[in-house]
Amino acid sequence: MQTLTELISNPVFLWTDIFLFILLFTVISFAIYARGHTHLRRPWGYVIRNKLAVVMLSILSIYLIIGVLDSLHFNPIDKKQDGSEVVSSRILSIFDRLVEPLRLHQEKTYSAPLASHLFTKENLQLANGQQVRDYPKLSYGGQHLKPTDNKTVDLIKLALMGLIKACFIFILCCLLLTLKRPEKTLKTRLLGLFSAQNEIPVQVFIWSLLALLMIIFSSAEIAVKYHLFGTDKVGEDVFYQTLKSIRTGLVIGTLTTLMMLPVAIALGIMAGYFKGWVDDVIQYIYTTISSIPHVLLIAATILMMQVYISNHEADFGGLVERADLRLLFLCLILGLTSWTGLCRLLRGETFKLRELEYVQASTAFGVSHFVIISRHIFPNLLHIVLIALVLDFSGLVLAEAVLSYINIGVDPTTASWGNMINSARLEMAREPVVWWSLCAAFIFMFILVLAANLLADVVRDAFDPRLDKY
Repeated sequence: MQTLTELISNPVFLWTDIFLFILLFTVISFAIYARGHTHLRRPWGYVIRNKLAVVMLSILSIYLIIGVLDSLHFNPIDKKQDGSEVVSSRILSIFDRLVEPLRLHQEKTYSAPLASHLFTKENLQLANGQQVRDYPKLSYGGQHLKPTDNKTVDLIKLALMGLIKACFIFILCCLLLTLKRPEKTLKTRLLGLFSAQNEIPVQVFIWSLLALLMIIFSSAEIAVKYHLFGTDKVGEDVFYQTLKSIRTGLVIGTLTTLMMLPVAIALGIMAGYFKGWVDDVIQYIYTTISSIPHVLLIAATILMMQVYISNHEADFGGLVERADLRLLFLCLILGLTSWTGLCRLLRGETFKLRELEYVQASTAFGVSHFVIISRHIFPNLLHIVLIALVLDFSGLVLAEAVLSYINIGVDPTTASWGNMINSARLEMAREPVVWWSLCAAFIFMFILVLAANLLADVVRDAFDPRLDKY
């Protein structure tokens, strides 16, 4: 309740938050629009009826929920020693409050996943004054354990507690899903819910939901008592860093893709449809941009922006605002340099489509160019746009990791998988090897990219007019 009050009374609107919520509003508006139009409703109906797509949508929904919660920022209210309250200059998100134990439970330095002691030995002084070299006990990880407790048994108990909570939430979700079913008795409605004869594979969604709830609640129970993925050099929880990096990955993938998409579609269709000098000008533009090494262009613009911010610090807010501005600027630069491939692809496909009989017939009957492009050209390019959209999303998520690895990506203070991989570069070279930061970033990035690509395959088939799916 206090968090909601702080969000309402002291909201903070970062630039990436604004664009992310505009994007979310646009997607919801398009979904409402698509429901009333058969030519859009039927392909998306095909996607929802596909079992693989349902599983991938469930996974991507978890990433999206975390990203949205991490985009609701506010200034928290701190209490002074005299009991009075004051609005802090710190910026937190709803997600930070939900996982506050992970954020605040900071150790001294490295600790392995699920460990109760530090990863390296230190000189310890015993009660009798004798000094020994041993692994110090963590301040938070496994702190509840007594000397006689078995850590393995404790982990199993925490995991079982999470599974019980997951099953309870799962039962509630099933009961909610049965409310709109026409059957009279609860038993009949539940059996119908799990029936394989449903038009939409509800049973696949339900089992996916159960698996995700089990993973989430078991991980949450363990993460409160232990460091699930260990800690980094400064003792910060790696699991917390990995979850915070989800928002950065979504911002890089979605905002960058949508910045370049209108330019690529408009110029690609214009070049292929109008030909002549229009095609020559557009070819010259994207050939020139393609000839510039993207990494050098991105590095130059990022360095220019850093110099400008350093010379005009008063014009920008605190550290979080400056880091967010750099993230937005990186999205803009990546968008300006990544539209050429899709533009070239759409140009070639439009060349072929404009020579088809029904397009030539429309031209002969005097139909306007705008109507021909909107009704005949673009719908036949939509499957290419969608698959390129998701592939570019996956590529940009990976590009952020590469750019951060060479220190020209997001700000070092911003949680991102690229910064985690960059930090792991030195950790993998030490002895003993600190492997968990790299492993955690890789797992979460791999799941996001894989789910997006598998979903893109289904969406491509749904919107390809040359395939008989209905």
